[in-house]
This record gives sequence, structure tokens and C-alpha cells, in this order.
Amino acid sequence: MTNRSPLVMLSAGEASGDLHAANLFLELKKLIPNLRGIGMGGVRMREAGVELRCDSTHLAVIGLAEVAKHYGEIRRALRLMQRIAYEEKPDLLICVDYKEFNFRLARKAKACGVKVLFYVSPQVWAWRPGRVKSYGRIVDHMAVIFPFEVPFYEVYRLPVTYVGHPLAGKVKPSMGRAAAMEKFGFAGKGPIIGLLPGSRVNEINRLMPVILGAARHLAHEFAGAEFVLFRAPSIADELLKSHLAVNDLNIRVIEGQDYDALQCCDAVITVSGTATLEVALLGVPMAIIYRLTPLSYWLGRLLVRIPYIGLPNILAGRHIVREFIQHDATADNVAGEIARILRDSDYAEAMRRALRQIRGDLGEENGVAKLARLAAEMLKRN
Repeated sequence: MTNRSPLVMLSAGEASGDLHAANLFLELKKLIPNLRGIGMGGVRMREAGVELRCDSTHLAVIGLAEVAKHYGEIRRALRLMQRIAYEEKPDLLICVDYKEFNFRLARKAKACGVKVLFYVSPQVWAWRPGRVKSYGRIVDHMAVIFPFEVPFYEVYRLPVTYVGHPLAGKVKPSMGRAAAMEKFGFAGKGPIIGLLPGSRVNEINRLMPVILGAARHLAHEFAGAEFVLFRAPSIADELLKSHLAVNDLNIRVIEGQDYDALQCCDAVITVSGTATLEVALLGVPMAIIYRLTPLSYWLGRLLVRIPYIGLPNILAGRHIVREFIQHDATADNVAGEIARILRDSDYAEAMRRALRQIRGDLGEENGVAKLARLAAEMLKRN
């Protein structure tokens, strides 16, 4: 490395990746105070001090058909990031999830002589196990967040480190439930139901009607029911308001995944994704919903090799949380499951026990700190 400040390039395309990359950069700065960061991400990375060359807020789409619809925008972002890697030659490129985009970016960076660290391993065990060999040609080190992922890469002699999940040890409230109830002004006269509609615009548009429909059912069924909606930073107020304006429910909106507020919930309706693990680590019973365009769903059925979509079920290796997928993701079905959680104490407690087991399995180690040490070592060897 020359006398210039070391330069790390980070690439994150979704809200969860933006948060993980921001936390990683902050940890890296503790180890290398003069570190500079550039890349693609969102508000979290910008707040952490990364110089954003590309805003990924509108690039977070899910489903093959949806990706095709936004192909032009995604392609322009990819070309920009590839050009930056070629022209500025960062000392290390850290790709955070967003697998197809980052695969192509990593391939270009590797060809330019840039070291590549891939964080939040592509879920090859669920989609395309044979592609591990391809990653071995373009990635210098794979950092995985689940221990069962390690063997998939060791078979192909790709350097791999289990760093722990970035949420392990971090998802915990800052106060007790009683204090949080008072802080947020929850009356507690009826059940408190959390609504987590996701961090992508197409998720909001596709699933908010289902979530709000379920909430309406529950409001009629449970006197005094209170609803709290957790808005991801990547979702504009105007988008939520356009959905909320067409219902007569009193829904409190809270910015981000506020763990103090989330722990107050008796049950949660959440879209599939990282949010399901956050809810699980807090031990709150939930129902998971997931819906794609018909084409994306059909293609996904051909490719996906595991029977679950929710992280709690994937980690447990069994169905501990009900998943309502595609045509099953209806307001009636979801409301029925939440009603069962609220009425059947044995059913709800069995789910809580299973969720506590997941927390125990993931442990309390700060996965981001371990990853930062790995990245710092790669920077020193450059």
C-alpha cells in the first residue's frame, strides 16, 4: 500500500445491505482511522461517512420479472461502479449481498487487479449450488453469516470465514417492555400488532393491501387492538401515505426497525427478508407473507431448492412460522394466523420457544466486528 489513505469500495443494493455496509465501515474506521470509503448504497452508508457514487435506493427490486423491468437503471449503475473500480483501483472491494449485480461487479474488479471480499454469501445452497465454482474465480474471500454455508465453499477451496450474523448480539431493546409501552404510549387494552411491509417499493405496492386488509379484520375481531407500522428508511412517506389514506385504521408509523417498539408487539405481520430474523431474535410470534409477479414466482419455483422462504424456518430446518406465499397471501389467511397466535397461548408459546432457540444458535458475537478484522487484514496484505 502506498502512503495514501487506504481506499475501500462498498457495494450494497438493498436496505439491509446498506445497513450492514454502514456498520462494517464504521467498525473498519475504528481499526484504520484514515480509511476512505466510496461506493453504492443508501442513507445509512452516507451517514456512516461513505462517499456515495451511486444511490441504490431505487435499485432494490425482487423477482426476475421486476429486475427485467428495471434492467436499464440497474445496468447503468453497474457500468458506473465497474468504471469506478477500473479507474480508482480501490485497495479492497466489499460486495454486500445483491448477488447478481455484485457478481458482475466483482468479476470486473478482479480482472482489474482489485481484491474482492464478498459479504452475506449468495444463497447458493437455495438457488444454484453449482455456481460456487464461478464465485471461486472472482472472489478472494467469502464471508458467510450462517455456519452451515461454510462447506459449500470449502469443497471448491474458496477461502471462507464464518463471521456470524450481523444482527447477532445487536437485536435487543434498550429498555424493558413496560418502559417501552409507556414511551410509545401504547394503551395495552388490546393486542399490539406490528406491521412490517418491507423496504422495496414493489413489496409495498404488492403486499400493503394484504397487510392492511388483515389489520382491518383483526381490528374488528379484537377490541382495543393497536397497530404499529415500521417504515424502512428507503421507503418515502408519500408512498406509505398513499396506501394508508384508503383505510380507516389508526396505525402508528415508526421509522426503522425500532427494537424497543417491536418488543411491545404481541404478534407481527412481516414480509419475507431480514426483518423476519429481527422479529425472531426478539422472540415475537409472526406470520410471513411473500408474493411476486406470476412470472417471477413460476421461475422461482423452478430454481429454489429449499422448502422455506423465511429465515426463521431456514435456520430451524422446519416450519416454526407460517408462510403465506403467492395465492395463499390473502388478508383472510394472514388475519386468521395472527388471531390464532393471539388466542391460543400454547401455540404462541411454542413459537416463542423455537425463536429463542434460533437466538441461542446464532449467539451473541458481533459478526460485523469479526468481519471488520478480516477486511482490515486483507487491506494490510494489499
